[in-house]
Amino acid sequence: MSLIDLVLLKSRLGDQAGRFDVDALDECDSTNSELMRRAERGAPAGTVVVADRQSAGRGRRGRNWLSAPESSLTFSLLWRFAGPLSRLSGLSLAVGVGLARAMETLGAEGIGLKWPNDLLLCDGDRHAKLAGILVELSSDRRGTQAIIGIGLNLMPPAGDLPQPAAGLSQACQHLPERHVVLAVILRELAGVLETAAVDGFSGLKTDWQQRHAWQNQIVEILDEGAVQSCGRCLGVDDEGALLLETAAGIERIHSGDVSLRRA
Repeated sequence: MSLIDLVLLKSRLGDQAGRFDVDALDECDSTNSELMRRAERGAPAGTVVVADRQSAGRGRRGRNWLSAPESSLTFSLLWRFAGPLSRLSGLSLAVGVGLARAMETLGAEGIGLKWPNDLLLCDGDRHAKLAGILVELSSDRRGTQAIIGIGLNLMPPAGDLPQPAAGLSQACQHLPERHVVLAVILRELAGVLETAAVDGFSGLKTDWQQRHAWQNQIVEILDEGAVQSCGRCLGVDDEGALLLETAAGIERIHSGDVSLRRA
């Protein structure tokens, strides 16, 4: 039996329960892939797939995303937008704002955002990954479809990891119950997605900048592991592109092409 009880989740969603159609699975290949298949069969906006285990979980640029049933929360949300795909630049950053708001609503402290799709736990100069976001977009005659995948660490991951990682338990005095966590995230995501549908990312840019963990710090831009440029991170523009101040001027860096790290 899945760790998510749909009746209990519905009660936690309250007056927002009707906006979401949630299915809880013991295991699937990846929640994004499973939801994409359902979307192709006509699943409505607001469909959610949450899984205790993923056999082929995916992160950005094809990286694996590992999840453990008791210590993580992994799910995907389907949302549809009118208009072309080009209107949704910066959507992963908008989702980051919703996820950060949710963590703060749950009482988490030290929440930060890293361009383009990471939620961080910040403690002084130490930044550890708390959650990852994978947004996959496609368009057809009906508009644009977004599959929004989120993997959140409830407890600090164990093992040899490629980067520092943290759990929500380290950000809160008391770790909230997982149904409460999922319900709060879904409610906040609905709000930012409605804003993005009307105003694009520009309507959420100020909120993102306020939580930007590396604002005005020196960073490196990497492509396939090689440093392409280095400069001061100025944040993002209205379309979600990273603004990098270099000796040659201000560069606009687009998500999906490169990786970002502190120098």
